[in-house]
Formats: sequence, C-alpha cells, structure tokens
Amino acid sequence: MSQLAASKPFDPPASSHYNFARSNVARLTIAQALAGANAVVVYATGSIVGNVLAPAPALATLPISIFVVGMAACTLPAGVIAQRYGRRAAFLAGTGCGVLVGLLSALAVVLGSFWLFCIATFFGGAYAAVVLSFRFAAADCVAPEKRPRALSFVMAGGVFAGVIGSQLVTFTMYMWMPYMFAATFVAQAAVAALSAVILFGVRLPRPTAAEAKGGRPLGVIVRQPRFVTAVICGVVSYLLMNFLMTSAPLAMQMCGLPQEASNLGLQWHVIAMYGPSFFTGRLITRFGAAPVILAGLALTGTAAGVGLLGIEVEHFWLTLVLLGVGWNLGFVGASAMVLECHRPSERARVQSLNDFVVFGTMAFGSFLSGGLLNAYGWDTVLWLSFVPLSLAVATLVATSASRAVVAR
Repeated sequence: MSQLAASKPFDPPASSHYNFARSNVARLTIAQALAGANAVVVYATGSIVGNVLAPAPALATLPISIFVVGMAACTLPAGVIAQRYGRRAAFLAGTGCGVLVGLLSALAVVLGSFWLFCIATFFGGAYAAVVLSFRFAAADCVAPEKRPRALSFVMAGGVFAGVIGSQLVTFTMYMWMPYMFAATFVAQAAVAALSAVILFGVRLPRPTAAEAKGGRPLGVIVRQPRFVTAVICGVVSYLLMNFLMTSAPLAMQMCGLPQEASNLGLQWHVIAMYGPSFFTGRLITRFGAAPVILAGLALTGTAAGVGLLGIEVEHFWLTLVLLGVGWNLGFVGASAMVLECHRPSERARVQSLNDFVVFGTMAFGSFLSGGLLNAYGWDTVLWLSFVPLSLAVATLVATSASRAVVAR
C-alpha cells in the first residue's frame, strides 16, 4: 500500500469541497505562472541592482536574501490568515504585497536607494510565501487519490513563469533609462494585479470549526520521522536551489558574460524547475515520494558538479537547468510527503510550519551566498552545496530503510 493510500483515513468524506476543483486548479495554475514571473524578476535583477546600489560589494545579494527573509517571516502569518478567514483572503493579501514590491522597487531605482530596494524585496518574499501555498490549496480541492497530480499541476504553471518573467526583464530593462530595470518593476506590479483578478474567482471552503481549532498539538506532529524527513528534504532542495541561483547571475557577470545570457539562463532554469511538474505527480503516485526525492537530490548534486567543470555560458546554463529539475523532484516530492503527515484539521498549521522551516533555513543560505561568492568565488559556493545534500540523502535513506524493516 502506498503512503498516499495510507493517509486516506484522515480525509473527510464530504465531496462538496470538490465541486469547483477544475476551476480552482486552473485559476491557481494561471496565478502560479503570473506570480512566479514576479519571483523571476527579483532573482534576475536583485543581485545586479544590489551591486549598483549597495554601499559594499558583499551586500550585493542582500536584496535577494531579504526576499527570502520575507518568505520565512510571512509564511506563518499567511497560514493564520488562511486558517481563520480562508485561503482566498491569504491569496489576495499576498498579491497586494506583489504590487508593492514592483512599485517600491521602481521607486528605489529612481531614487538610488539600496535600503528601499531591500524593503521592496521583503514584500516580494511575502508574496512568494503566499504563492507557494497554491500547491497545497490545489491538493485540498481534489479527492485524496488525485492530490499529488493536482499539486504538481499547479507547480507546472511555473513553466510559463520562466518565460514571462525573463522576457519581461529583457524587453523592459532599458525602457526607462537611465534607470535600468525601473520599467521592469512597474510591469511586475501590473502582473501581480492581474494575478489578484484571477485569484478572486477561486472558490474554496471556509475553515470548519475543527480546522479553526487546529487538531493535534504541533509537538506530536513534528515528532513523526516521516515529517522530519519531509522537512529536511524540502529544506535542502530549496536551500541549494536558492543558494546557487542567487549567486549565478552575479557570478556570470563577474566572469564577463552578458546580462542577456544571464536572463536566458534563468528562463531555462525556471522552466526546468516547473516543467517536470507535468509528470512529477504521476511519478509520486507510482513510485512513492521517497524515490522521487532521491532522484531530485542526485540531480542537484550533478548540477553542482557541472558548475565545477568551467565558467563558460554552457556550464552556467546546464548547471541552472539541472538545478531546476532537481529542485522540482525534491521539493514536490517533499511536499507530497508532508501531505501524508497531517489530518485535514491540521493542514493550515502544518503546511505553514513546513514552509516556515524551509524558507527560514533558505534565508540563512541566501545570506551566505553573496559573501562567499565575493570572498571565495563560484567554485567554493558549489563545493559547499554538497554538505547539506549529503545530510538529506542520509536522512531519506535511513527513514526509508526503517519503514521497510517495519513493513516486514
């Protein structure tokens, strides 16, 4: 019996929750594409703008680190809003932050204010924290046996985010000269506003009395070995993706490669992040979450290995593509594993706690990346990625072996 099937006793029998499943999943997928484009803009421009505005070179990637801090800081509040007022309220609050990041970033570039730009990217992180709950909202919309597919289908919306975001940067970055990227950020705000319109039509059930109470204590839930493994694998998958992706655009610039090459590399990276989602759910249903996660971690290690082979455009691009696919398998697999560890009444708290730990740890790695890149170079950033990768693989293998023994 698969772990997904084993979780069925926790699922509610009410089918009324699934009446708008198709419409909800479609809207969440479109919103994922639009919101993901906002994140692409931040990652494509953050370290470049930071390098121009920052008072010291080591602070160049601080805006992206602040973006990640915003994700971590706003995950739990977003979960509280979702639990008390419903997921749609949290979605609309997030898109409001998405509009703010664009407008404040444009103002920061015009004024030449590094710290205002950092404040702007914090709101961008708040938006991204809400956006990542789309995958869990999609799983809540459908019958239990369809949850991995719904989760991965919404994540597939990020394929379009990669194209929209990178092309948005390419076509607008010189439109408001001498303020490079100012027009890009204004366009970014407009995209977030469009996402709000799409999300307004999402129809999800309001929290029940049981959901408002929250179910079992979190201490009981987080002591489950399966949950611990899911969190560690999710943390490492996202940490390494962010750790390397944050540094890559600036590393390419330091190697004398053009901005257009960096934009295109990020475009294919984001496509690689979300493209596999069209079949990741099927893989999880067929083989289980653990083997899919392990494959993702292996691809992430391969990405770091390719980056160590050289500093030509092709090395950066292949590293980013492999990194994207590895992230997808690792993170989507870990998210599916989280769904196996809680009851419906506990979902908002458990899911937001999972994301809080993931983004909080990722923020730490993001702060390190800029200083390490400037002080020790791209190769050191790549070599260090193997440390958390080894931890995740060891934890996953140990947990899987333990479950196999119990099953026998």
